[in-house]
Amino acid sequence: MSGTGQTVLIEIEGLTKRFGAFTAVDNVSFNVSKGEVLGFLGPNGAGKSTTMRMLAGFMIPTAGAARILGHDVQSDGVAARTVLGFLPEGAPTYGEMSVTGFLKFCARIRGYRGSELTDRVAHALGLTRLESVRLQPVETLSKGFKRRVGLAQALLHDPPVLVLDEPTDGLDPNQKHEVRTLIDQMRPEKAIVISTHILEEVDAVCTRAIVIAAGKVVADATPAELHKMAPSGKLDDVFRQLTLEAA
Repeated sequence: MSGTGQTVLIEIEGLTKRFGAFTAVDNVSFNVSKGEVLGFLGPNGAGKSTTMRMLAGFMIPTAGAARILGHDVQSDGVAARTVLGFLPEGAPTYGEMSVTGFLKFCARIRGYRGSELTDRVAHALGLTRLESVRLQPVETLSKGFKRRVGLAQALLHDPPVLVLDEPTDGLDPNQKHEVRTLIDQMRPEKAIVISTHILEEVDAVCTRAIVIAAGKVVADATPAELHKMAPSGKLDDVFRQLTLEAA
């Protein structure tokens, strides 16, 4: 159990990733409980995406461990990924497929068949407001719509854990509002990690924020506490202040 009185769904212990002599992620540890939306913040090159890839099991850590609902993402990877929805950076898709075709493909990989597959795809299309482009090839879509297709595949199986790398990247203001509302609606039943560089996003949807700089956790705070670190309200100023303190 965590301090929120909720069940811990994500456990990260001492995650470290080295590329030769360069340490991209340095002994990162934190837990995320059901009902939490954790903003994972940091300047470019801080180690955000590398940490998220290790948490999702797509990158092998040099040291440390990550568990989702108690399943180690390396030694028990299939079970871990069954309960995870992952939106990676760039959200790679098969561009020649239609939106519906791609989501059906993802649903089949998840083991769905027949009417359940059809229902899952329809529900994901509705959640992400993709009905109007459902028959278009993915490669013809705008960056914002492609991002929403990536989000739809992450939500197909209604997982208890979501790891979303820049989920509103490329979306217009209305689309951003829709995605943030959706995240807020899902929050009570899930543990959600969102990588972002936008302080406004933290204020809008996050219950907690972790700031990473040079591969190390330099802050674990509420959005309100982050603002106190930089009265300007600019995330760059928060990073600058925390980096100075960590030096």
